[in-house]
Amino acid sequence: MRFLKKTYVFLIFAFLYAPILVLIVFSFNESKSRANWEGFTLKWYYELFKDRHIMSALYYTLLIAVLSSAIATLIGIIASIGIFHMKKVPQGVVLNLNYIPILNPDIVTGISLMVLFIFMKMNLGFVTMLLAHITFNIPYVILSILPKLKQMNKHLYEAALDLGATPAEAFRKVILPEIMPGVITGFLLAFTLSLDDFVISFFTTGSGVTNLSIVIFGMARRGISPKINALSTLMFVSVLILLIIVNIRMSKDNPERRARIERSKENSRYLPDIGHDI
Repeated sequence: MRFLKKTYVFLIFAFLYAPILVLIVFSFNESKSRANWEGFTLKWYYELFKDRHIMSALYYTLLIAVLSSAIATLIGIIASIGIFHMKKVPQGVVLNLNYIPILNPDIVTGISLMVLFIFMKMNLGFVTMLLAHITFNIPYVILSILPKLKQMNKHLYEAALDLGATPAEAFRKVILPEIMPGVITGFLLAFTLSLDDFVISFFTTGSGVTNLSIVIFGMARRGISPKINALSTLMFVSVLILLIIVNIRMSKDNPERRARIERSKENSRYLPDIGHDI
């Protein structure tokens, strides 16, 4: 039975990562063909950085991903705190509304946003694509942060205020560190979704502004260049390194965070008595 479990897990991971491994290997292939190996080379990486069209698409892709993720994370933090403090019935209504953009097909969202931008007489381009990415990222950030708020000791904020902190200080020094894992998760999820998006970007962009997914879609009709294999390899390695750094940082912070939570729970037991004495 244990052998079958290990085999099943191995097959799942092989199915997920074998295509990526093949892509990485063939990014060093001398031949343009993905069927034959003709020797090791780095020329596709060199050609990649010489291709202005791909570099421009990469620039807009990263710029929109970073900006949309940061703005969506900021809005998501504020929205999550607001939703968390709602009463049960309004909270359920808002959460159901938050699920709609996630469950809605991308093509419907993309066309709807395009019609909205045209109705508002906005020229399709960088701004409209950025607004579209912020829009579809916010629900994912909210769903990443809300569980952390529910796990948090509800007396922490009141304890910080009783100890003399201002509301802003209580949020920055008490609430934000507690929900930081959810904030980081939401940001990374939004960043990844923005990098990966094609349908919504296709309907909300204009001439002169394209991201990588649109460029690769255009190449697919005449054959994918090995330069895309090199670009995908660099992006995969970069994201992998980022995830390793985040995981190491969070693993170091967890013992301190657990100790802080235990201290806050101990201190919160005395809050009613303090309030009564006051």
